[in-house]
Amino acid sequence: MSALPTTQPFDPADPVFRVHEGGKLGVHATSDLRDAADLSLLYTPGVAQVSLAIAADPTLAAVYTSRRNTVAVVSDGTAVLGLGDIGPLAAMPVMEGKAVLFKHFADVDAVPVCMETGSVEEIVDAVARIAPTYGGINLEDISAPRCFEIERRLQARLDIPVFHDDQHGTAIVALAALLGAVRVVEKDLADLTVVVSGAGAAGVAVSHILLAAGVGDVVVVDSRGVIGPDRDDLAPHKEQLREVTNRRGVTGSIGDALSGADVLVGVSGGTVAERDLMRMAPRAIIFALANPDPEVHPTVAARFAEVVATGRSDFPNQINNVLAFPGIFRGALDSGARRVTEEMKLAAAYAIAGLVDEPTADRIVPSVFDERVAPAVAAAVAGMVTGKVTGGAGPSRLGATTR
Repeated sequence: MSALPTTQPFDPADPVFRVHEGGKLGVHATSDLRDAADLSLLYTPGVAQVSLAIAADPTLAAVYTSRRNTVAVVSDGTAVLGLGDIGPLAAMPVMEGKAVLFKHFADVDAVPVCMETGSVEEIVDAVARIAPTYGGINLEDISAPRCFEIERRLQARLDIPVFHDDQHGTAIVALAALLGAVRVVEKDLADLTVVVSGAGAAGVAVSHILLAAGVGDVVVVDSRGVIGPDRDDLAPHKEQLREVTNRRGVTGSIGDALSGADVLVGVSGGTVAERDLMRMAPRAIIFALANPDPEVHPTVAARFAEVVATGRSDFPNQINNVLAFPGIFRGALDSGARRVTEEMKLAAAYAIAGLVDEPTADRIVPSVFDERVAPAVAAAVAGMVTGKVTGGAGPSRLGATTR
């Protein structure tokens, strides 16, 4: 485990600590236990009938157990928020918080499962062994590049949705925000050049979903510069990125990539200099998503871009994964989906964007507290399974600038 980041002194009287005291989760019963008659139904001897029925027909577990509405939030604490590798115990408050969001926004019961880190095979095997208890697996805060292989293997091994939120939740909401932003700046997706700063979990997923949505060109930059034809030092996931991005063959630094670019999406936690931002195209868009410190401070970004978004709640246009993951799992669980497909992710992004009828520079995505969001995302996701695609789940809903 890496060294802990610098923090403020521990103060149990601080409201932050007080609200976390005792944890943020509990267990509640959905059936009353009032007397011996209830006990005989809920537990022995009555429960034996249900267990035997499920043993004979495992599909009944989706009707007669909590599995149908329960998701495991799995982490090994190796890439927690902006804190890094802090281990499973320190990751627990974050995973509990995630479970609270699942319940509040989509009435999905989520259980934190924080485990000691290990090899890819060890983690995959551990999650697969507990999977019968859950209707879905939300992978969270697992370091790259291990996270890619862990997700891929679990998807191949399990018959329930496996979704790495750091990748796909970020990508879905970033696309939704871009769909709103291009309407403000009056540009077409097909004409955009987007620079993605960061080639980790979020950067990879953002790049792929933007290309799938029809963005003209995506140029990815890591700590060593542009991922382009001159790079021979690439990890496998970056080699795959190189095959589908940077169609113009740009080389050099992030400043070279930003020359004439329409959009910057920051998911690296690094810093982008003002001299590089000056090279962007007119009516530019900047999404500086690192938390708690964006790659570009919003007040600085506003000098170079018409639309600015961050991952923070104290500035306009918060690009927050909570717009996506509760509805994603609600829709997947309700429809009996066994996978979260690329089509579901695109549908979710369009559903989120479609809730903002008239985007402005300060409002390109709905509020995370907009009660329409999770149901709209759930309906869009379920529609990809049932074939009943909703009106807000496609580009026609958003006008010509998203062609």
